[in-house]
Amino acid sequence: MSFYRRYGKRIFDLCLTIPATIVLSPVMGVTALLVAMKLGRPVLFTQKRPGYKERIFRMYKFRSMTDERDEKGELLPDEARLTPFGEKLRSTSLDELPELLNILKGDMSLVGPRPLLVQYLPLYNKRQHRRHDVKPGVTGLAQVRGRNSITWEQKFEYDVQYVENLSFKEDVRILFETVFKVLRREGINSENSATMEDFMGTPEEEA
Repeated sequence: MSFYRRYGKRIFDLCLTIPATIVLSPVMGVTALLVAMKLGRPVLFTQKRPGYKERIFRMYKFRSMTDERDEKGELLPDEARLTPFGEKLRSTSLDELPELLNILKGDMSLVGPRPLLVQYLPLYNKRQHRRHDVKPGVTGLAQVRGRNSITWEQKFEYDVQYVENLSFKEDVRILFETVFKVLRREGINSENSATMEDFMGTPEEEA
């Protein structure tokens, strides 16, 4: 195991995340206030996600959807609950800022495969499970290669490629590419949905 993979990546995360959290704290404060005004409380969306070696942690984000429900008490589809304000939060990636706290806690890294839903764990094939051989990230190779505009299988292949080629140089490159992607607001939505469609498993011929 390389020095960077074992020790350097955590040092790199802290060296960037601690000052970023301090500098961005006014932005997070204003965003939290706007979320409270536009969407109500709680301001943060928290959800259990699988992290390194599939250990479960609680991820933080700013809320971007309402809690509107149908007559049966079920949440409405994402498209119905995602407000114009929520779309702006997502397009600017401001909703991701609370994940800096996850990095400080050691649950996440700046760069790595995105942490997905716990219910997806049984659906991964053997190769796709390798995405959990590193800590999940705020951004990653799949995010700069298409984010929500590419298929699940393409995402997972990029995730595994990242795990196999993890290096300081690759992390720096992905962070720079992320800045340009955010500024251009590319790949935010999938072709058929306001958010990414649920992962249903990879067909056998693609596994």
